Amino acid sequence: MAGAAATLGTDPVTLADLLRVASAPGFERWREQVRRTGGCSDPIHLSGTAVTRDARTGDVLHSYSTAEEPGGRLRVACGNRRASRCPSCAWTYAGDAYHLIRAGLTGDSRMGIPDGVRIHPGVFATLTAPSFGPVHNRPETGRCRCGAAHAEDAPELGTALDPTTYDYAGAVLWNNHAGDLWRRFTIYLRREIAARVGITQSALREVCRISFGKVAEFQKRGAIHFHAIVRLDGPAGPDDTPPEWADAALLGDAIRDAAARVSVPVQAAGDVPARVLRWGSQVDVRAIGTDGQELTEQAVAAYVAKYATKAAESTGTVDRRVGELSELDKRPGLPDHTRRLIHACHDLDEYYPDRKLWAWAHMLGFRGHFLTKSRRYSSTFAERRQVRADFRARQERKERGLPEDSADTEGSTLVVAHWTYAGHGHTPGESWLAASIARDLRLNRETAREALTELDDEGDDWAWAAEAA
Repeated sequence: MAGAAATLGTDPVTLADLLRVASAPGFERWREQVRRTGGCSDPIHLSGTAVTRDARTGDVLHSYSTAEEPGGRLRVACGNRRASRCPSCAWTYAGDAYHLIRAGLTGDSRMGIPDGVRIHPGVFATLTAPSFGPVHNRPETGRCRCGAAHAEDAPELGTALDPTTYDYAGAVLWNNHAGDLWRRFTIYLRREIAARVGITQSALREVCRISFGKVAEFQKRGAIHFHAIVRLDGPAGPDDTPPEWADAALLGDAIRDAAARVSVPVQAAGDVPARVLRWGSQVDVRAIGTDGQELTEQAVAAYVAKYATKAAESTGTVDRRVGELSELDKRPGLPDHTRRLIHACHDLDEYYPDRKLWAWAHMLGFRGHFLTKSRRYSSTFAERRQVRADFRARQERKERGLPEDSADTEGSTLVVAHWTYAGHGHTPGESWLAASIARDLRLNRETAREALTELDDEGDDWAWAAEAA
């Protein structure tokens, strides 16, 4: 405990609470609960009971009640994907995202994605926002337009050189309509591919399907952009061979031309002029996993997973909705550039009430999902979570000596449960202990993963599912 005191520094409240928790009856069981949540920062508290009965005889095989738990509560993970809110749950979400994206590139037989999808043409495309005014940056020349040579972590990077002329309204409106731009882009992409092979769009659907998985990322300047894996399949999806003419070069050219053609008009409102929103001129397209390509399936999946747990933190914004504009004045350290973007959301909200700009001001106007995919790209997060839940259920049944609900004994038991929400979160001392548990678990998992680097893809995937459980 002396080490804990040194780490906590001069925070007497947290230290006192830590001593209370560690000396309380049932501490070991509390710690086991928190360990099972992965060290969740904001666990959900439940109270209730669960009874397992033999489905044929009605005999009670096992019963559980939270009355026997510390504080009369069971703690379960919050499941928040944001690393700024819960690093532990976000780490699990990132693992699911990695395998979901990778399965769409290499296949995953357990999730119904054939290994043959690996040879389907695929590219990694980045679509960015246009310029809304010059910002501080680190160009190849070494000096910014302001004359300074900024360090990599300089706080002014991405902020406007001249805030009085920067188009803050255009920036938040672009973020807000980015999802519409993407939807139209997918329509234009099909048109471009059909035109390149000399067939109609209806005929294209008969021979080829376009699948994608994408993640949104905020640039330092507060503008959203998308990274997307785009893949060409046969008409039935990943199980079907794409036509002979389908290749990464054709797909890349079609992506560039489709991005250049897409636009979303925004009507004038009040003193806000009408404008036409478009993608930025910088569209990067690279082939994935083909001979001679440095961009591997693993690298792409890891990149997408990394940003799947982030929001607009790179801009210094808040990670919760802003109740009143006056609240911004109470938030120390909020960059002026970000503050102006949030103000723009507030000012434009009355002109475009259907766009809910103020409700999404903490996201600088962006209101879409950070990770999305087409229906046939890969498996789903629900399927990934089910793998983990099934693994845990098998462990618990084995520990309790209950029969496994396998194909031979399916439906042999019946579970009747009643749960009530009883709160959430930790006390200061509990928070410190949970963070310590989360660090230990993550270190153990990362060490285990390093030991699995020589296993084949299937073995590595299964080992990940097991240790994540």
